[in-house]
Amino acid sequence: MIRLADLWKAFGKQQVLAGLTLEVEDGETLVLIGYSGSGKSVVLKHIVGLLVPDRGEVFVDDRAVSTLERPALNALRAEIGYVFQFAALFDSMTVADNIALGLRRRDLSEDEIGERVGEALAVVDLTGAGERYPAELSGGMRKRVGIARAIALRPRYILYDEPTTGLDPVTAAVIDRLIVRTRERFGVTGLVVTHDMRSAYTVGDRMAMLYEGRIHQVGTVAEMRETSDPVVRQFIEGRPT
Repeated sequence: MIRLADLWKAFGKQQVLAGLTLEVEDGETLVLIGYSGSGKSVVLKHIVGLLVPDRGEVFVDDRAVSTLERPALNALRAEIGYVFQFAALFDSMTVADNIALGLRRRDLSEDEIGERVGEALAVVDLTGAGERYPAELSGGMRKRVGIARAIALRPRYILYDEPTTGLDPVTAAVIDRLIVRTRERFGVTGLVVTHDMRSAYTVGDRMAMLYEGRIHQVGTVAEMRETSDPVVRQFIEGRPT
């Protein structure tokens, strides 16, 4: 389980998180929605220890992330796959080498690394693309490589940062299907940050809305779709202020 307890974070005078509390239960995919700049990606960075909270704490399987020494933090990160908003692939490396990068930091043989890379590419329907370079891929294909890189690590958790941003509706639907397939096939716990409501409804078991630094409302997808809360309704319906 991932548990965020009374999380506060400011950057200079800008208070981004102001007492955020949230739990991501084992085996579920929780979707975190909210306006652009509300701090959704900041939440993800706290979970992997890229940011340290001003107050409060993040717990992953009862481990307080901000207190971990470097070896323990690296061990934690090995259990968490991170799918970046723009894939974050290295242009000078092939697709296969991008996926294998994290695996080579572990005590794995080249044969096992090759097997994992091949399996991950198959899961995202990119078998045969391993020798291509990121510049040769479409935006949707690069996103799929980012998911493959996370899958190859065989993590317990996967964090998705705006996985459908910049994609056309058909390609976005492909990414949504891959998120669902990853949960069903590997049993991973997922936290998806997005403001794409179509995607949120498709991939989520539960949804939570981040508003003014706190979780404003959390519930099942059905509960959030049917809520009468004016803040949530305005966001999910895309109505201007």
